Amino acid sequence: MTARPAIAAARPHRIIAIASGKGGVGKTWLSVTLAHALAQRGRRVALVDGDLGLANVDIQLGLNPDRDLGAVIAGGRPLSEAVTAVAAGFDVVAGRSGSGALASLSRLAVLQLRKSVVELAAGYDHVIVDIGAGIDATQMALAAAGKPALVVTTDEPTALTDAYAFIKVAAQMAPAPELQIVVNLAGSRTEGDRTYATLKRACDNFLRFAPPLAAIIRRDAKVKDAIRHQTSLLTRHPGSDAAADVAALAAALLDPP
Repeated sequence: MTARPAIAAARPHRIIAIASGKGGVGKTWLSVTLAHALAQRGRRVALVDGDLGLANVDIQLGLNPDRDLGAVIAGGRPLSEAVTAVAAGFDVVAGRSGSGALASLSRLAVLQLRKSVVELAAGYDHVIVDIGAGIDATQMALAAAGKPALVVTTDEPTALTDAYAFIKVAAQMAPAPELQIVVNLAGSRTEGDRTYATLKRACDNFLRFAPPLAAIIRRDAKVKDAIRHQTSLLTRHPGSDAAADVAALAAALLDPP
């Protein structure tokens, strides 16, 4: 599919980074679903798969793009040349899974990529960047572009520990990083609140800084079904609990308290 035509005068853009200290917490699924939720609210949205080397946004959406992130980086071309429009109503810049060259980009190349994301955002209301799990320089540099960066965690001890590590490194890089927490795979909102309270307590005690809670996404079997069918949850199961939770997150991002 071809990219949608540029709009004449974009509303003020906002880059939203989706990050996590640990893999397997649903970061990419959240990126896809949040992009769709914002698009459903009439926003022009692009989703950039910034999980360098382990990209899978295209797999979750069943895409076979003509050009991906690796191609434009290798050719020194703008990200806009790798945009693919999807039926859900937003655009995607796909990554390249298994690319060692992307996974080992130099710091200068990563900073150039971050600059390219900012340039891409000029044509959109929102650009969502799905960042690889971890706290190395590449992830942190891309996360710094997010205003905010959503840090995804679950109630698993390793996920909480790694989320804390991500927050710690971000706080060392900037005195007041624009981070918010998303608790995914929560058994209930009450359990999600408890998970966030555990993370907040550690941050308050040791960092004297705790990012606010952005959303609790309930565990929902329909999420796996949508991923298996390579379809956005909001298309396949729009009435599901997880769909409602991501829609609420989108609403909160558009109208912060």
